[in-house]
Amino acid sequence: MTPKLQPLSAFPAEKRRAIRFVLTDVDDTLTIDGRLTASAYAAMDRLDRAGIVVVPVTGRPAGWCDLIARQWPVGGVVGENGAFYFRHDPARRSVVRRFWRDPEQRRHDRGQLTTLGRRILAAVPRAQITSDQEYRESDLAIDWCEDVERLSQAEIDRIVAIAREAGATVKVSSIHVNIWFGEFNKLAMTRVLFREQFATDLDDAAEQFVFAGDSPNDAPMFAFFPFATGVANVLDFRGRLDAEPTYVTTRRGGDGFAELAEAILSARSSASAGA
Repeated sequence: MTPKLQPLSAFPAEKRRAIRFVLTDVDDTLTIDGRLTASAYAAMDRLDRAGIVVVPVTGRPAGWCDLIARQWPVGGVVGENGAFYFRHDPARRSVVRRFWRDPEQRRHDRGQLTTLGRRILAAVPRAQITSDQEYRESDLAIDWCEDVERLSQAEIDRIVAIAREAGATVKVSSIHVNIWFGEFNKLAMTRVLFREQFATDLDDAAEQFVFAGDSPNDAPMFAFFPFATGVANVLDFRGRLDAEPTYVTTRRGGDGFAELAEAILSARSSASAGA
């Protein structure tokens, strides 16, 4: 079994040269203290210009993902923890929107989630619905430290328990508790995106991918991708991850993502120089 949480320097150069796709979480992976870093955005642009497809895979809402798909140097975006993918088609000057559940199911889900949100706030008074909730299509997000005073682990656990009692799926990110109905997750929708838009099967091409993340809701991606990499702050969750990444950067957040991008691009450059 491949050791986990190895330093990024242990990622073999020949494996880095084979990377064609970079998947990345957003919050605390591309950001630091809630803001997208210049280093992370520049790294995405460099990867894109080198012909490497970048796809954010995030818990953030549809409203944010529409902007990301249109304006960032990316090949698409998976949002709300796998509820959909969006991909900008420059030829058609439009955004392709692919949802896991149909409109009627999503309307029904939203009614259930609204009721569930009220139960959670009554049981955990210090919790709040996230400020980006009105831009969401498929999930309920409870803020545990983004715009509120940090909740205790006991309060987070209570939120998770209430949601699971209602039959919902629950994932805890570095800032939110995300709750939804339906059998989707980040990995499942990433599979759909790459099959439909890039004619690529993840099972056949896993070693052509890197996934970068930082928190427990990234565990399905850490488990699947052999070269999954955590930015340094993933170590804050050590012992609470269902699956750990193979590698860890030395830097945190967006600066760690830039470190990973440089490792991939430098491997290509050194190969070209030696040719």
